[in-house]
Amino acid sequence: MLYILSGQDDFSLARSLAEIKKDVGDREIVAVNTTTLDGQQVTLDQLKIVCDTAPFLAEKRLVIIEGLLERFEPRRRPGRQKKTTPAGHPDQHQLFTSCIALIPDSTVLVLVESRVTGNNPLFKELSARAVVKSFPLLKDAQLRQWVQKRVMETGGSISSRAVDLLAKLVGSNLWIIASEIDKLVLFTSGRRIEEDDVRALVSYTQQASVFAVVDAIIEFKADLAEQLFQRLLQSGATPSYLMVMLSRQVQMILRAKQLSVQRKPKKEIQQRLGLVSEFALGKTLEQASRYSLPRLKEIYQQLLETDLSIKTGKYNAELALNILVADLCRQGKPYLAQASRERG
Repeated sequence: MLYILSGQDDFSLARSLAEIKKDVGDREIVAVNTTTLDGQQVTLDQLKIVCDTAPFLAEKRLVIIEGLLERFEPRRRPGRQKKTTPAGHPDQHQLFTSCIALIPDSTVLVLVESRVTGNNPLFKELSARAVVKSFPLLKDAQLRQWVQKRVMETGGSISSRAVDLLAKLVGSNLWIIASEIDKLVLFTSGRRIEEDDVRALVSYTQQASVFAVVDAIIEFKADLAEQLFQRLLQSGATPSYLMVMLSRQVQMILRAKQLSVQRKPKKEIQQRLGLVSEFALGKTLEQASRYSLPRLKEIYQQLLETDLSIKTGKYNAELALNILVADLCRQGKPYLAQASRERG
């Protein structure tokens, strides 16, 4: 039996793989009869030996190969035509096809891939004889449906607004959403999960508050920035945590600004920044589009200086943050004038 599991939704992919293992046999027996190989390195001889090995005290053995199809993903050729050519030796995919075609019925072979395109030569050869399952990242309505279903599976209920907020804050990472749902179901203890529960419990809400603080600082709103700082401190955030989050976000905005200037596509910017949450990506790009590089660089430099003053003992962390906010918001007029000229 041959399976091909692919996609960036590794949560759903992992659950599908778990179902395959369950069908193969009992957990203890499957563990003894499972071999996992690196598809980028595996040779034909290794594959043949592993697949031809008889299962131990069982009817089936499981062979999992990670990244074999990706090894044959076509590579772009330089030049205007952007033609593609399969990676590796031109005939190698056919040799792997022949080898896989001869595996015994006692072996269940699972190819696990993060990305496979339709013009992959090995995928073309194998897909007709395999059970193919694709797991793209869930977004929008599909993500909200998944959240609703997951809450019901864990014995809870949730309002549509709470679903929307949870999906917006966490994004498409189902591992994190599943963990947050488990916490929310326990926290609400039988009653329906509401928006306030999500705001109170989901860790990403602190990140959303940090976005608001960054906005207030960059826009020279000293009173609002100080008010937001106090709320975060009262909710349990430490001054050192706020320093890390502020520095990280300003750095993200700077990098997003530079990549946007280079006209990099949104997907590439997301990958380079390492952002899984669609909310975090959207907010970062929106901030990068609204603020000038000189303003962002100045804020980042002062954050570094504030961090140094805390580490050297010149100020305690909370006082240093208050001074930072006051200083940055006091310097607004020159940058507001410059921003106005840039927009004009």
